[in-house]
Amino acid sequence: MTAPASPKVADEQPEPAGSGGGLDRGVLAVAMVVVLGAIMSILDVTVVNVAINDLTQEFNSPLATIQWVATGYTLALATVIPITGWAAARFGTKRLYMISIALFVIGSMLAGLAWSAESLIAFRVLQGLGGGMIMPAGMTILTQTAGPARVGQVMSVVGIPMLLGPITGPILGGWLVDDVSWRWIFFINLPIGIVALFLAARILKPDTPQRGERLDVLGLILLSPGLATLIYGLAKGAELRDFTKTEALIPTVIGAVLTVAFVFRALNAENPLIDLRLLKRRSVAAASGTMVLFMAAFMGAMLLLPLYFQSVRGETALASGLLLAPQGFGAMITMPIGGKLTDKIGPGRVVLVGMAVVVLSMGGFAALLEADTSYWTLGALLFVMGLGMGMTMMPTMAAAIQTLVHDEVPRASTMLNIIQQVSASIGTAMISVLVANQLAENLGGAAPGGGGEGAPVAEIPADVLAKIAAPMADAYQHTFWYAAALLLLGFLPALLLPRKKPDTPAADAPMPMH
Repeated sequence: MTAPASPKVADEQPEPAGSGGGLDRGVLAVAMVVVLGAIMSILDVTVVNVAINDLTQEFNSPLATIQWVATGYTLALATVIPITGWAAARFGTKRLYMISIALFVIGSMLAGLAWSAESLIAFRVLQGLGGGMIMPAGMTILTQTAGPARVGQVMSVVGIPMLLGPITGPILGGWLVDDVSWRWIFFINLPIGIVALFLAARILKPDTPQRGERLDVLGLILLSPGLATLIYGLAKGAELRDFTKTEALIPTVIGAVLTVAFVFRALNAENPLIDLRLLKRRSVAAASGTMVLFMAAFMGAMLLLPLYFQSVRGETALASGLLLAPQGFGAMITMPIGGKLTDKIGPGRVVLVGMAVVVLSMGGFAALLEADTSYWTLGALLFVMGLGMGMTMMPTMAAAIQTLVHDEVPRASTMLNIIQQVSASIGTAMISVLVANQLAENLGGAAPGGGGEGAPVAEIPADVLAKIAAPMADAYQHTFWYAAALLLLGFLPALLLPRKKPDTPAADAPMPMH
């Protein structure tokens, strides 16, 4: 039985697509539903990360095994994201969104009841199968509801969970693990998911599935295993600190070959799984290139700071989460401003300013990060980094979506989410190898907190930790230069982003080449 629609919410029509006004009540109601699901999936990643060490003790398993609690989730995301565009067209975005949340909630409940490391990893994969579709399906619903002229504001709304995750995730996870139980880092998703399902049933308007759409089976066979194998190889290479070892090299090469084969398939198929022909449009191609370099540099850099706080400064996971909070607060200030500016003047100028601010903050870490750097200084740099991130990430995605017609949004949203996920994985793996090698060079062997096989920081005597703190800090400082250099390359595609207010595309007209 379908729940009755709320008056003036489910049936309320959004403002005309060409209008540049604010978000009306109907759009905001849809945004609330989408943000609830996104918060649940994004928060889960950051909450789980702080519990890894406790899980090794709980299940008496080596860190190399327990790390797959996080990596297995990422692999599941990479596997399921490619079919989201087809599934949204085939079954309808509302139905797909609700199925995704239901899968995530079921996976969360089972993960909280896990009895072994193996069962926990399996249930995390189930979580990922649902979580991978939540964001692209939610973005599709929201952008189609708001229209292209308000995509910038919509992207700033979707960015809210991306702000709350880094701020509240480590803090919430640290508190639950220390004072309640590790199981509650999963059980906490149940009430959020149930509320999201209830509101989705009442508020989201059903859309008409396109029954004639056929799944690109060959594309799916190439891309999903290709992405999963590629990410596995990168994760293994980061774990081993050597991408040339057989265990890492073979899956990385296989994944890369399958992914390249998919590219050829997608460019020639009539109804490809991911429509890469959208990249023929300058705005989509420029946004995709910017996203690749920004996510790889930014997410890689974000790996360094928690490790620095815990390994060099001896802080707990909870304290590290609190120390990282200024970044989220900075982004919270600029993200809504960046969204409005994107709709008024175009994303190009906004993104260039945002990236310049992020480069400035990374340069600050590269120049000032030492074993005794003031927390006030680090907090100020994090705040500035957040200001830049708020003007970069969502305006870049808006640049790709603003020029698309209604039916192209699901395909583009899926493609951008894949780019975002894979780029973040590549950046994290690359930076983890760089910092681990730098630590090994500075300390003459494996180091704590840097991805090596050294002893946990908690087990190292205070006098020994004091002696190695300076060379460890130098390793983190040195690695920030790599992240800053990678981000500088992102200015090249960012220069091609649109620098004027987007025109409203005709409903069925082909998009012009810019």
